[in-house]
Amino acid sequence: MNKIPALIRDEIVPAGEPWMATVTAGQMLRIVDLEGNQAVDTLFYNANDTEERYSAVDTIRGQRRIYLTIGSVLRSNLGASMLTIVEDTCGRHDTLGGACSAESNTVRYALDKRYMHSCRDNFLLALAHYNHGLCKRDLPSNINFFMNVPVTPEGGLEFADGISAPGRYVQLRAQMDVLVLISNCPQLNNPCNAYNPTPIQILIWAAG
Repeated sequence: MNKIPALIRDEIVPAGEPWMATVTAGQMLRIVDLEGNQAVDTLFYNANDTEERYSAVDTIRGQRRIYLTIGSVLRSNLGASMLTIVEDTCGRHDTLGGACSAESNTVRYALDKRYMHSCRDNFLLALAHYNHGLCKRDLPSNINFFMNVPVTPEGGLEFADGISAPGRYVQLRAQMDVLVLISNCPQLNNPCNAYNPTPIQILIWAAG
């Protein structure tokens, strides 16, 4: 009889907060959208050499599609397989929309939105707190789990209503030791999370 892997981490990340941890090769990482339509901005680094990190370009090129779902292999800037999506009850995750920032809040919304909290702020706060020797120049383009960003016929991006729902999740198997950096998006200005940031759940299982 197959042994069920041990659950080694079960955490709630509050609305609008960052989270960072290491997932070792073979372990399973599940991100749960507890209340639905919450955007989860996520980056991955090789935990043993952070110069190697998630690459949107290599991932899109490798799978020949812009959205992520079951079977998608997340590739590094060196072309290596970092993680594979093995379960997905949402069905589509964004690779193009990037992380909200002071600059994007200003351009997309209004000058007075410049100082609202953003995912880029969350990333930088986490990097400063966990002291992995990373800084703002180490922030590549990220994944937006559960976020719906359609591409228009003209090649533009639309930030549309989410297609997730309460309890939907994405589960990934680590192919190498990865440092996971998450911003549970605090965005209040677009419909990606129905203008209402909500908590997420992080589960990690030991390698089976």
